[in-house]
Amino acid sequence: MLPRFLATSVDVSASAAHLDADEARHLAQVLRLSVGDEVAVFDGAGREFRARVERIARDGADLQLIEEVAASPEPAVALTLAQAALKGEKMDDVVRDATMLGVRAIEPLVTEHTAAHLRSGRAPERWRRIAIASAKQCRRAVVPAVGVGIAFADWLVQDRAALRLILVEPSASQQGHSPSSLVGHRPASASLLVGPEGGWSAGEIASAVSAGCIPITLGRRTLRADAVPIVAVGVLQFVWGDL
Repeated sequence: MLPRFLATSVDVSASAAHLDADEARHLAQVLRLSVGDEVAVFDGAGREFRARVERIARDGADLQLIEEVAASPEPAVALTLAQAALKGEKMDDVVRDATMLGVRAIEPLVTEHTAAHLRSGRAPERWRRIAIASAKQCRRAVVPAVGVGIAFADWLVQDRAALRLILVEPSASQQGHSPSSLVGHRPASASLLVGPEGGWSAGEIASAVSAGCIPITLGRRTLRADAVPIVAVGVLQFVWGDL
């Protein structure tokens, strides 16, 4: 298989694509590719091409498009993972694996029990790079949008998904439904809210339900905070026939 790169720009009419400096550095210094070599390039929005390297410089690389190729299909449900920001590398792992599973967007949330800190935009920039690397590795042609962090209450106001879900623990104040209750209902879009290490507060659950979110639960087992969203996404995709 050809090595894959995310293009900064793709001009189909001119059969041209451009890689930024980071991608060009990976192409030339890590993979030791040079002018004339063939690669795969994708635009991050669902299109993929076979291309030839035309120029490599410090500011980037230019490619000539040879032909468009069939990209890996995306899930039918455009799913946004609204994940309470986790500490340390846990959030990195969530972004990597959620990208691999095909979520359309990842929105970090600041909640009452959020322990992670989003300082000066550095974390979102890192998460964006992780999402790109994950898309390249799993041969996905779409890079999910990664938010910069938003307060839980503000997210409830702006979320416009056709189906809104909040993951709750079995012991939560609001009883959660089994994901199997969603069988036969595959929306065009959905959002899934997942809490932090300390869980949702009772007030947050009540606010989410009042805003139209359906509480769901994964059952009795206690999972790591970084495993919960990935398991939940996988279960939902199975229910929706999106695997």
